[in-house]
Amino acid sequence: MLVLHHRVLSGAPFSQALREWPQIFPALYPALMEVGELTGQLDTCCSELARQQIRQQQLWHQVAKALRYPLFILLVAIAVTCGMLLFVLPEFVAVYDSFDAPLPAFTAAVMQLSAALQEWGAVLAIGVSLMLVAWHQLRRRSAGWQRREQAIFLRIPLLSGLWRGTQLTQIYTILNLTQRAGLTLLQGLAAVEVTLSSLLWREAMAGLQQHIAQGNPLHQALMHHPLFTPLCGQLVRVGEEAGALDLMLARLAEWHEAETRERADTLAASLEPMMMMVIGGIVGTLVIAMYLPVFGLGDAMH
Repeated sequence: MLVLHHRVLSGAPFSQALREWPQIFPALYPALMEVGELTGQLDTCCSELARQQIRQQQLWHQVAKALRYPLFILLVAIAVTCGMLLFVLPEFVAVYDSFDAPLPAFTAAVMQLSAALQEWGAVLAIGVSLMLVAWHQLRRRSAGWQRREQAIFLRIPLLSGLWRGTQLTQIYTILNLTQRAGLTLLQGLAAVEVTLSSLLWREAMAGLQQHIAQGNPLHQALMHHPLFTPLCGQLVRVGEEAGALDLMLARLAEWHEAETRERADTLAASLEPMMMMVIGGIVGTLVIAMYLPVFGLGDAMH
């Protein structure tokens, strides 16, 4: 911020100062600021950009919140299961062995799982850690891996709808913002492309730009791309024919945002009881395995 302050004081336009920091400010920021400088509406462009960023962050926060709690419950379930298999069950084994009584088949199977985990747990943990490191490196360095991973994610029920909704909300919000600011459609699509983190969606934006550069309208480009729903192309076509594309883009952004928020709430409401049932089932199974031999200890003592 100090560097930006000094650059503006030295006479450089604000948009030019922002372009000197592309690793911090996406291309959308200086593009909108330049439009504001040329039209004398820099304050309006700043306010619109700030509102867009706040709404986008709120949407991402709600989606992350819907997924965070089930993930936490899943990790707790794994920790409880491993703790019982590694520390609790071996104590019961020692007690049962002192009576020289045969264990029920179900208990014996769980005990074998506990013994295997004690013997190979360290190797398993190292293997999982190495797989996670390799997966992270592949995500960073391999474009083909990113495409396959994101294509698979789009086929996962519930989660794919959330991801698609957040991406479409961001795309239409920024397009609406650039249209209202006076940027061309190609400039708006280019600005959207650099703000997206997903390779699959960035390539979709590049494809739309090529389609429009050939003289085709936006609605045709959307209809020919599988990432966009038919509703998108139909409403954009109405907006283009009515000369109110920015208004229709705003409606699309609002609709996808509302739908994504509803999906996030529904997912959170459905996953929470489901995860509790899973934890209850796992813990209940282990408790039954531990106490099932107790019913046969009386006969062994006699």
